[in-house]
Amino acid sequence: MSNQQSPSTATGAELIAATLKHQGVKVVFGIVGIPVVEVAEACIAAGIRFIAFRNEQSAAYAASAYGYLSGQPGVCLVVGGPGVIHALAGVVNAKVNCWPMVLLAGSSDTDQVDMGAFQELDQVEACKPYCKYSARPTSIDKIPTTIEKAMRTALYGRPGAAYVDLPADFIQYQINNPHMVDTYSKSVAALPAAAPKSVADPHSVAEAISLLRQAKSPLIVVGKGAAYARAENEIRQLIDTTQIPFLPTPMAKGLITDTHPLCVSAARSKALKEADVVLLLGARLNWILHYGQKPRWSSGVKFIHVDVLPEEAGNNGADTLPLIGDIQAITAQLLRESLPRLPETNAYVSGLTNKVKSNVAKALAIRKKPQSDTAVMNYQSAYTVIKDILPPNDIVFVSEGANTMDIARSFFDVHEPRHRLDAGTFATMGVGMGYAIAAQEYYQSKRVVSIVGDSAFGFSAMELETAVRSKLPLLILVINNNGIYHGLDNEEFEQARRDGTLPTTALLPDTRYDQLCVAFGGRGWLAKDRVQLANALKEAMTVKDNTCVINVMIAPGGRTKLEFGWNKKSDDKSKL
Repeated sequence: MSNQQSPSTATGAELIAATLKHQGVKVVFGIVGIPVVEVAEACIAAGIRFIAFRNEQSAAYAASAYGYLSGQPGVCLVVGGPGVIHALAGVVNAKVNCWPMVLLAGSSDTDQVDMGAFQELDQVEACKPYCKYSARPTSIDKIPTTIEKAMRTALYGRPGAAYVDLPADFIQYQINNPHMVDTYSKSVAALPAAAPKSVADPHSVAEAISLLRQAKSPLIVVGKGAAYARAENEIRQLIDTTQIPFLPTPMAKGLITDTHPLCVSAARSKALKEADVVLLLGARLNWILHYGQKPRWSSGVKFIHVDVLPEEAGNNGADTLPLIGDIQAITAQLLRESLPRLPETNAYVSGLTNKVKSNVAKALAIRKKPQSDTAVMNYQSAYTVIKDILPPNDIVFVSEGANTMDIARSFFDVHEPRHRLDAGTFATMGVGMGYAIAAQEYYQSKRVVSIVGDSAFGFSAMELETAVRSKLPLLILVINNNGIYHGLDNEEFEQARRDGTLPTTALLPDTRYDQLCVAFGGRGWLAKDRVQLANALKEAMTVKDNTCVINVMIAPGGRTKLEFGWNKKSDDKSKL
């Protein structure tokens, strides 16, 4: 190689793009600036779609979600320094959710390190705590090797994030022979369609079968790790064979349809409390599952934990039998054994199914309770209108917010795997627009419906411009109660502002998020009652080539006391 320019030269940027293309990358999310503009332009020239965002956080969230949906590392490209710091939000989100993602960022010239260069930051070290791999190529010809290792490391084992540092002089480097771009980019192996799969130890499998055979009240808990592993067919067969009831975690909804007769989501507390043996498939005993501890679980519960990461088994002191390996492969392994089948007379199952029917009937009675069409809406009345109009299939749900997300999770049935995205294990607010854009890019023939709280939407609302510019037919319903958790109406808000007692949770009343979308060239509707919401939703569903926002006004809630049942402590820690 030589850095002497000639009419027939290529650049380091083209080598980066060619390497990404060879690794199977179809889309890159990001924001350009010095020195990565050339990289983005080279990606476009190589046939890779580049979706330009307005904030690095949203771009990184989009890349992480795309990695989950596609099963291949999502790629994000940003500038150095502050661009990397902003993108770290998405990197950590990928780490905690165990989604494959690769962050690429420009950095200062190699001969300007430690000189106070433009946006200089030791980005390799900054990303290292949150990445499985974080590196800078040592020379131009090592760019393909470094990118390939980042992609492979993000994908293999437990998925996660990786980082590659791209110095400005590497990006702009003149490669004397353009044919060397193809040679170097293909000098490394292309990323496989899926990571290698391993099965569990046969003795552990036999022990797991024995535990299930002895169980009086077994339960299967399905997590988003099982959805990522694309294990839906095997898990459905396992449930149908054993007749063991199952409980999906929030983002595993739809792996097996929510309307399956053994889905006990509507009797979650009872299922957890009474289970004696629990088969965890791609779920972790973290806050979402109350750490596997009392009082939500019984004191004698035993867990059979299927996970790709050995260190996950036995967390938080749970009595655990580990089955380490790929979830799809291990579920198939279990199916080859002589599995027990719960009898129809099993008291635990009948008790759960009866509880499900009772709770569903109560919820339906609330939904069907007569209401004035012009009354102020609440979550239930607004969601009833939305549920009655949305088609049951080919809808991909995105949801974020506090009450907005929690109530929507139990309200809207999901029938297909990987068709629901929410705040996830890290409980991240602000993911909504990034997730929605990534989902619409992946599911190009389906409609992405994003149901978000007004506070959560505010984190990334500027990405409406990204969606409109990209001609994405997103449908965004902003559930607007004028606040974080709860808001105030106009009169309460103005009085509190005059008195100096404005709650920290209060937002401006009646903010017109719909007009924000219209300002960008999208479509927008304001809905203050059930009739307006129904009309707006029906009209929005006919729009196929533009982004739509429906601003759904609901009762603010006032100064209601905040309560979080999911955060209830397990036991009195003062009593040891």
